Amino acid sequence: MKNLLIYIIIIGGLLFHLSSCQPNTSSDLKKALTFYVSFDGGTNADFALGDASIYTAEGSYVNSVRVLEGIEAGMNDPNHKVVPGRGQFGDAFEFGYNGGSQVVFYKSQGNIAYSPQSWTGSISFWLSVDPVNDLDGYTDPIQITDANYNDASIWVDFTNDDPPNFRLGVIGDRSVWTLDTLNSSARVEFEKRVANVGPASFSRSTWTHVLITYSALGTASGVANLYLDGEKKGTVSGFDDPFTWELEQSNIYLGLGFNGLMDDLAIFNKPLTDDQVREVYQLEGGIKSILE
Repeated sequence: MKNLLIYIIIIGGLLFHLSSCQPNTSSDLKKALTFYVSFDGGTNADFALGDASIYTAEGSYVNSVRVLEGIEAGMNDPNHKVVPGRGQFGDAFEFGYNGGSQVVFYKSQGNIAYSPQSWTGSISFWLSVDPVNDLDGYTDPIQITDANYNDASIWVDFTNDDPPNFRLGVIGDRSVWTLDTLNSSARVEFEKRVANVGPASFSRSTWTHVLITYSALGTASGVANLYLDGEKKGTVSGFDDPFTWELEQSNIYLGLGFNGLMDDLAIFNKPLTDDQVREVYQLEGGIKSILE
């Protein structure tokens, strides 16, 4: 009996030691976090290594580069609002697009671990939208760039197909990948930098988790992945475009042409592993739960 008790104690100690050696995934996620907004009670970020404020501006294009005028801190577009209790976790940000030129965004500097040599990170958020009935034409729930969607940019969009397709775009410097803007091969080159996952099952009655990982962008090893509800759905790779930003001009644009709900937006400074992607998807309290 005494030997059995000693055996149980030894086995218990070994199991405790093994469990203590397992990586604390939530701790790893917290360390990698650079930006997070829960949209609970407002639109300013809950956590930010850069500017936590949301901004509103009038957007137009000059020589294919987005130009912002009348930039103001705060969410000043009357078409958008925080809706209490309608998020995946608490409140949500509702975009009510009306065809206007206003844009809302967070500043990239500090909030994204951008590097022109080898850019690596992850972007996570939740969407609730009926693409067929809510959207009209191309719409970008998120677009991160200093210029335009086709120039050193990461984005996801819904297309103008019927029904709309969902895509991930990872597009390097336009001056490089287009070769010649009058050349018909430009469209082919563009499509190489897009992962089209087809008509994804988004709905107003449910929430879909979207997560993008990207690694070594700006090098020949650049790759990006799109996950929906914890499962990998598309990959962009096989290109070595530079991603050159005027960092002070780069922004995290939200809801471009979008009419739906967004919740729990988070940005990390590393590409999450498949296990970490599933953990983020399964967090009962969202990203806020790893900050407590």
